Amino acid sequence: MTEGTITEHKTGARARPRVPDGTAARKWRSIAILCLCQVAAMALWFSATAVIPALVAEYRLSGFVQSLLTSAVQAGFVVGSLTSAVLGLADRFDPRRLFMIAALIGAAANAAILALPPTSPWVVALRFLTGACMAGVYPVGMKLAATWARDDMGLLVGLLVGALTLGSASPHLFNALAGVDWRTTIALASASALGAGLAIHLVAVGPRAAPAARFDPRAVLRAWTDRPLRLANLGYLGHMWELYAMWAWIGVFLHASLGLRLAPDVAGPAAKLATFATVGIGALGCLAGGLFADRLGRTALTMLAMAISGSCAAVIGFLYAGPAWAVIALALVWGIAVVADSAQFSASIAELAEPDRVGTMLTLQTALGFLLTLVTIHLMPVWVDALGWRWAFAPLAIGPFLGVWAMARLRLHPAAVRLAGGRR
Repeated sequence: MTEGTITEHKTGARARPRVPDGTAARKWRSIAILCLCQVAAMALWFSATAVIPALVAEYRLSGFVQSLLTSAVQAGFVVGSLTSAVLGLADRFDPRRLFMIAALIGAAANAAILALPPTSPWVVALRFLTGACMAGVYPVGMKLAATWARDDMGLLVGLLVGALTLGSASPHLFNALAGVDWRTTIALASASALGAGLAIHLVAVGPRAAPAARFDPRAVLRAWTDRPLRLANLGYLGHMWELYAMWAWIGVFLHASLGLRLAPDVAGPAAKLATFATVGIGALGCLAGGLFADRLGRTALTMLAMAISGSCAAVIGFLYAGPAWAVIALALVWGIAVVADSAQFSASIAELAEPDRVGTMLTLQTALGFLLTLVTIHLMPVWVDALGWRWAFAPLAIGPFLGVWAMARLRLHPAAVRLAGGRR
C-alpha cells in the first residue's frame, strides 16, 4: 500500500498528488501562458458584436441581424461542445493539440469575414464556425488548468474565466482604438487567436491529469442523473440566462443612454470605452471570486454574486438617460458581479465529477449554458421594443435568483463536502 493510499484510507479524502521539486514554478508559468492564450483566442467571440454600432451606421442592420451575429457564435459553440462531449474529445486527446487546432481554424474563419459584406448569410455561417471552434478553447483551457489544481481549484479556473472575460472585452477596446474602422477590430481579433494557437504548446499538463478515458457516449447523462452535478448545472444555467445577454447588449444600452446625455463626439468613444470596462472588469470579479470561494465556500460565493448581479439587472434600466457617471458606475458593479461566480460552477463540476470525465462534464456544462444564451440574446431586442430600456434588462434577473435556489440546495447535499476542500 502506497503512502498516498494510506493517507486516503485514514482521512477518507482524495489524496493529493506528490509535487516534485520545481513543479510550482512550472505550474504558474503554465497557468500564466494558458491565461494569455485564452485571452488571445477568446477575442474571436465578441469581435463582431463589438463592431455592431459601426455596422449599423454603415449597413443599417436590423435588430434581428445584430442578435444573429452574436447568437450564431453561441449556436456554433453549443454544437461544437455537444459533439466534443459525446465523443469525449477533451478527455481522449492531448488538450493542447485540440486547443491549437480550434484556435487556428477559428482565426481563419473570423478573418474570412473581411472578404464578405456584413449582410451576407455567409458571415453568419462563419460566425457559427468560429463558435464551434471555441468549444475546443474554453472548456479545454479549464481542463488544462484543473490538472494543476490542489487547494486552489477556484482560483485557477477563476483565472481562466477572467482571461475569457478579458478576451471577450478586448474587441471593444480594439473598436474604441480603431475608431469607425470595424475591419481593424476583426483583423486584430484573428491575429491574436493565431498567436494563441501557436503558443499553447508552451503550456505543460499538470500532475493531476487523469489517464485518457475510453469512448462512452452515455457518460454525458451523468451530468443530469447525478444530483450534485445536476444542481451545479442548474445554478450555472441560471447564471448563463443573464451573462451573455448582458455582455451582448450592454454596449448598445450604453450607446443609447450616453447618447442622450453627452455630445455626439463624446458619447460614442465614451460608450465604447465604458463597454470595454464593464465587460473587462469582470476579470477582477473572477479573480476575487476564486480567492473567496476557495477560502469561504463555493456555493456561498455563487449565491452572493448572483444576488448582486440579478439586482443590477433589475434596476439598471431606471438609470437610462440618467447621469453618465451613475450609469457607468452601476454597469461596472454589474460587470464584476455577473461573472464573478462563473468559474465556480466549473470548479464545482471539476470537483464533483469523476476525474477521467472532467473534460466531458465541463464541455457539456458549457454547451447547456450557451444553448440557453441563444434564448435571452434574441429576446433582448424584443424586450427593448416592448418594454423600453427601463425594463428590458429586468427579465434577466429571473435566472440568477433561480440559480441561488439551486446552489442553496447543493450546499445542503452531502456531496458538497467535496467542494473547496469541504468549505461548500
